[in-house]
Amino acid sequence: MHVLDACMDIPTFIAASIALLATPGPTNTLLATAGASRGVSASVRLLLAELTGYLLAILVLRVVLGPALAAMPMIGHVLRIAVVLYLLHLAVALWRHGGGGSSDAMPVTLRRVFITTLLNPKAIIFAFTLLPAESDATSLLPFVIALGLSIATIGCGWIVLGASVRHGLGGVVPAAIGYRCSAAALAVLACVILAPALTIG
Repeated sequence: MHVLDACMDIPTFIAASIALLATPGPTNTLLATAGASRGVSASVRLLLAELTGYLLAILVLRVVLGPALAAMPMIGHVLRIAVVLYLLHLAVALWRHGGGGSSDAMPVTLRRVFITTLLNPKAIIFAFTLLPAESDATSLLPFVIALGLSIATIGCGWIVLGASVRHGLGGVVPAAIGYRCSAAALAVLACVILAPALTIG
């Protein structure tokens, strides 16, 4: 149910979107890792993968999975498990990369950012809570544009944050530590996402 439909306008939507996008998550972890390992200029292109992943996920959720989830709640549990498995796979990849002691080969690729964003639970909130429920394409367009600008802005912020932290440490902390911390963060997120499914009686 879209509890915000009655009062949602563009400024309110932007504020809510920024608040949601700014919170730590799997995509933001990858963007910060990329910024720390390769710098801002080499990582900005990842924003295209993030934007595409979010928009495609929202489209599929609203048009295809929305009715299916309403009819068969079990599909939601299956999707939750799929997200958890992918996050754990990504965490293992980052951990192993950190253990290799290499800072040149960046595991944060366009493909990984796209898939991670496609599976990001935040897309569910955008699809079923923040975006207006009953709207045609024309009515939704301003919200989609505002969402796209918010995604690019906040995503760039995470890249800059990662680059700034790495630069501020002056290279004292090895790159491997950053990869290991990112891997741990993704593992924790996977556990948080899985927890509700384990408590269902």
